[in-house]
Amino acid sequence: MSSDETPNVPTPRNSREAVREKAQQIQTKQSRARVMRGIIIGAVAIIAVGAVGTAVTMAVTSTVSKPMMNPDGLEGDGIVVRSLADTTAEAVPATPTPEESETGEETAEPTAEPTNAAVDVHIYVDYLSPGAGEFERANSRQLASWIGEGAVTATYHPVAMLTASSSGTKYSLRAAAAAACVASHSPDQFYAYNHELLIDQPEVDSSGRSDVELADLAVAVGVDTPKVVRSCIEDADYVGWAKEATSRALAGPLDGSDDLVLTSAPMVVVNGSAYVGALDDPAEFSQFVLTVASETDPTPSPTPTPSS
Repeated sequence: MSSDETPNVPTPRNSREAVREKAQQIQTKQSRARVMRGIIIGAVAIIAVGAVGTAVTMAVTSTVSKPMMNPDGLEGDGIVVRSLADTTAEAVPATPTPEESETGEETAEPTAEPTNAAVDVHIYVDYLSPGAGEFERANSRQLASWIGEGAVTATYHPVAMLTASSSGTKYSLRAAAAAACVASHSPDQFYAYNHELLIDQPEVDSSGRSDVELADLAVAVGVDTPKVVRSCIEDADYVGWAKEATSRALAGPLDGSDDLVLTSAPMVVVNGSAYVGALDDPAEFSQFVLTVASETDPTPSPTPTPSS
């Protein structure tokens, strides 16, 4: 075979240059890939940081735009009943008829009035508490009478001790906030609204009324500004206040006392003294009010003498 027929085999030098060129091409591709990965990772990081920043900004903005709101017209955390709407007397049931004792004699009706100076009565109510309902049904008529005559200054304190006892709906807290909405925007109807919440209570461990139903009840008792009150209740304007007011009552001292703290609801404080009698006995409560009033007022009203 002649030399012209010898295969065209690359020389060692040409082979090394080809390998080097191929390696450079691979390195260039890898560098480009690393650059692209860096760009993508950087972009993702920027997007993630931006999203977190937006979330934090929204949370802060939300907190700043709606701070805790406080009801208007309260004294401390109490709602003072200064007047009774015309419909209140019709809504409040009469004091229960006295029952005969075992000797056949009727128990005394709680018709006596407190002393000349207005007696300071603070009533702490949880709208889910059965005891609060009992006290209202038994004593609402005589309280309304005393308030109307100026013999008693009644201050109601909505609290939420049974918030965890309503199947997760926090009814006690929401009802206390709803009462504050009525007191703030339609004070003359507060007593009637408070009364309706207490005489027609949901059962403990039930879901209770919804916010819409709480607002419907406010409209039913004739609030002056139904749209404003409804918005206040359904937007939960005073839920934060109700929670804080309950905490303050539990820490004490209670409004209307020097050293008492909230231990139960209802809790009734008369001229600084806690009532510990039967919640459903208007005669016993009336006697307690008269006794406390006579101890703190040096010039009590004379008790009526029996006719001969």
